[in-house]
Amino acid sequence: MQKKGTIEINSLSLNHLQQLFGEAKIPKYRGEQVFCWLHKFAVNCFTDMTNIPSSLQKELAASFHITPLMPMVKRTSADGTVKYLFGLFDGQTIESVLIPEEDRVTICVSTQVGCAMGCRFCATGNSGFVRNLSSGEITRQVEWISQENAEITNIVFMGMGEPLLNYSEVMDAIKLLNCDEGMALGLRRFTISTCGIVPRIYQLADEQGQVGLAVSLHAATDQKRRQIMPIAKKYPLEELFGACHYYTNKTRRRITFEYVLIAGLNDGLDDAAELVNLLAGLNCHVNLIPVNPVGGLYQRPESRQIESFARYLSQNRIATSIRRERGLDIEAACGQLKQTAGEVVHEDS
Repeated sequence: MQKKGTIEINSLSLNHLQQLFGEAKIPKYRGEQVFCWLHKFAVNCFTDMTNIPSSLQKELAASFHITPLMPMVKRTSADGTVKYLFGLFDGQTIESVLIPEEDRVTICVSTQVGCAMGCRFCATGNSGFVRNLSSGEITRQVEWISQENAEITNIVFMGMGEPLLNYSEVMDAIKLLNCDEGMALGLRRFTISTCGIVPRIYQLADEQGQVGLAVSLHAATDQKRRQIMPIAKKYPLEELFGACHYYTNKTRRRITFEYVLIAGLNDGLDDAAELVNLLAGLNCHVNLIPVNPVGGLYQRPESRQIESFARYLSQNRIATSIRRERGLDIEAACGQLKQTAGEVVHEDS
């Protein structure tokens, strides 16, 4: 075994954990017990593992540490959406969101502290990038929230950060959450949202075709996309859609395109027509999102403009929906998550 607490135990796969236990002459079944405590019951201390002998608890504490995820703030929206602020071991913070609906309960998970993408309409992007989260920190969000809300049905990597720039840790987190000895969430219950990291879209299609993909598009021309999404300068639409077609052809799965509607920028019928042409022949769904308040920089279109845009897409056989606002009153809606500084405040009742 290693020196005191050097290995983050809840980032280890079950096989890796059992391998380390075997090397230390610890029975293999103990690895499964410990894994279950970590990923099904989200314990934060080895002494809470009641079926593990105290001697082994001490041995584990000497060699491993459990990634701390400290609940700091919980805010509940009038619509039932819940936003959590978690503190990390290094004093950084992340936010996660629980979205209950009639037929599903979704957790929106963060994958980085901050974000390097700098999308103009996004509070996370405006806060800058600090670091990647480990797979243990990613899974802890789901595991901790699930203790309060047992019927989790879907996980979306749409919180703070660009998931495909933390690809290996996100994939490891999905494997941990999928494991039968943990939460046993089916792979098709996961969706990764990206602003368009082209090489990783190809990699995702090749390696994990069952995981859903959502692409933040927000404009149907390179010129307009570059105004609000710096990543568009590196990966123009031709390259991005080459990857998207590859994903749909390889996986036989539909892509969701997220399209934030901004008044006077990308919400006209000419924009809708360009979008129809761009999406021609692609197995996809468009999720229209009226831009949410972030610093007053952009305004959302009027309702009739939003409906007219959606109707044009539908009439041209593009599957389309308008995202229902959730958690706007607690700044938990799309683009509103951010790193929060300052002292811990008490949880909402």
